Amino acid sequence: MARARTSRSAPSKARSPWRRRLGLALKLALAAIVLATAALVTAVYIARSQLPSFESLKSSPNGQMIRVHAADGSVLVSLGPSYGEWLSYDRIPAVMREATVAVEDRRFDHHIGVDPIGIMRSLYVNYERGRRVQGASTITQQLARNIFLNNQKKFGRKFREGILALALERKFTKDQILELYLNKVYYGGGAYGIDAASRKFFGHGAGELSLAEAAVIAGLVKAPSNYSPTADAEAAVGRAGVVIQQMVRNGFISVADARDANETGVKLAPAPRQNSVRYFTDWALPQLDLLIDETEKPLEVWTTLDPAMQRDADTAVRANVPKGAQGALVAIDRDGSVRAMVGGTDYVSSIYNRATQAQRQPGSSFKLFVYLAALEAGRTPEDRELDAPVTIDGWSPRNDSRRFSGEVTLRTAFAYSLNTIAARLGQAVGFQTVADMARRFGITTTVNTHPSMVLGTSDVRLIDMTRAFASVGNKGVAVTPFGITRVTADGEEIYRHEVDRSQVLVAPNVAAEMTDLLQTTVNTGTGRAAQIGRPVAGKTGTTTSSKDGWFLGFSSGLTTGVWMGRDDARPIAGLHGGTAPARAFQLFMSKAVANRPIERFETAVTLPEAQLEPDAESYYGAPDNSAFVDQDGYGPDDGTPAPQEQAPVFGPERPVVQPLPPRDDNGEPRRDDERLDQDWLDRVTGQPRRDAVRTPPPRTGNPTNQPPGERPNQ
Repeated sequence: MARARTSRSAPSKARSPWRRRLGLALKLALAAIVLATAALVTAVYIARSQLPSFESLKSSPNGQMIRVHAADGSVLVSLGPSYGEWLSYDRIPAVMREATVAVEDRRFDHHIGVDPIGIMRSLYVNYERGRRVQGASTITQQLARNIFLNNQKKFGRKFREGILALALERKFTKDQILELYLNKVYYGGGAYGIDAASRKFFGHGAGELSLAEAAVIAGLVKAPSNYSPTADAEAAVGRAGVVIQQMVRNGFISVADARDANETGVKLAPAPRQNSVRYFTDWALPQLDLLIDETEKPLEVWTTLDPAMQRDADTAVRANVPKGAQGALVAIDRDGSVRAMVGGTDYVSSIYNRATQAQRQPGSSFKLFVYLAALEAGRTPEDRELDAPVTIDGWSPRNDSRRFSGEVTLRTAFAYSLNTIAARLGQAVGFQTVADMARRFGITTTVNTHPSMVLGTSDVRLIDMTRAFASVGNKGVAVTPFGITRVTADGEEIYRHEVDRSQVLVAPNVAAEMTDLLQTTVNTGTGRAAQIGRPVAGKTGTTTSSKDGWFLGFSSGLTTGVWMGRDDARPIAGLHGGTAPARAFQLFMSKAVANRPIERFETAVTLPEAQLEPDAESYYGAPDNSAFVDQDGYGPDDGTPAPQEQAPVFGPERPVVQPLPPRDDNGEPRRDDERLDQDWLDRVTGQPRRDAVRTPPPRTGNPTNQPPGERPNQ
């Protein structure tokens, strides 16, 4: 019996090592769980202690939502990345909170930061589908990732994300976590937070969100680039439908509410225009730093830009700029408001703004300041000056025709840009006086005082030159360009521009006489290609070897400056101020002022004494023994310079005489070859004859009855 009992106990003794091992394994597992739990708890509480405060997290956004409006109220551009207004939990629309919870984390109110049930459900769905179609990140985990981590799909990142999510849940309430999430998560298009997203996609703050709009925004979190309304409006609306279905399934809204939501009828804000309009916004927006001190609230910035004029300006520059060259245009209204600005042929390829940043030689257009100084000193357009060889401090200017016309009026000299006359006037009033006049009219770059400066050898900016011409057109009262009319923050106006009309630069009679000279240039001189069928005053400018072409002028209260050239300052065959730039001016201004009343200048158009060759400026000798030529003449249609009769640069005076017109059999002048005299000018401009008084009819069309850019017969 004793032997039998011994044999029955043997198996029990044989199994005991396995039991011991199993027990040991269970104990080790339990110990590991305890240690892991302790480590997890320790890690969570360490992370909790290192988390910033709720107020610190609220103030952390580094950006500001800025929407820029055109003069007609349309949105030009929305700047980002940006955060909108911070909305506290109770100010966030309930539909926005519910839509977010329904589509991103329907167990948000029940988990501890990480959702084990959600993880198991995600694993099961992904296994069934054979690919990853569902994530398991909670709203708290997403918040941790957005604030502290990145989007790399690595286990280490997911583990840290879980720790931080648990820590966030230990430190903040559910309401605080949802508030942080909705104000910080990225919704695409540079918008962070629901307020920025609402302003960008719907044009209003998040406080006004409808159910359908909230569904669109909530649906963006999954894939902002795919569902962004600005990228794919149809996909955004489709995703919003999924969100609304989830809201019904989770009991947030009824079926009737879902039916009334009508997500397909959501009105999206139009996409802001890009390209050339960005030249304007890049120039205008930095001025905000000087105008306001608001750095947190979202801003609505209202500007002076006219979208129609901007489109026409873009078209005018692109249609006329020579191949391989760049072009710029600025249009300024009489109060200083910038209506159009083109800084180059394509903003996408070059953000360099040639209208406000480039410094180029202005050529003959700089003579504006020479003649202003002379007129202020007491000279008049009818005064006579000798067009003959002149040398000043070793510098000897010449005219384009290489001829000299003898004694001519200042009107004639300006209309045909005679360089010798400009040199004599500069010497008479003083080159420093001319430089001071340029600075008085807004030239901000350095102006040299060498004798050759009268021909435009100092670098200037297009916007400064346009400002100067605008001030002349404003009867001598300073015009200061501006682009921002008012700024609002949360609907409250914090800035409004006030126009200063108190600064008088020259007496009104001086401005009127200068306008007299400028309109003669357009009607009969070097700027004939700029005629638009109504009074225009302007001036051309061309620099050495046709490196730069300028035309600046005004009509009906709008002043426009055009520049063309290469960024590397290489010559451009056939480029003159009176060709491509004048034609761009004509194309733009004919549309820009079409709906404005015709405004006649205070002085009537007066014909120059003789038909002279257009201008070409050069200098030789001191100060630097280099050549400077301003050629504002017209060449053949192929862009090559017009052939000129060769004559000595210096020599006896050789006046240019206009030949007598052909006569008919009775000895009377033939009507098809009329002399361009004062009677002719009175006839085409509607001015009363000298021997009769009559009511002038409105002038329309081209006063010379010739295509723009063509010379009258000589």
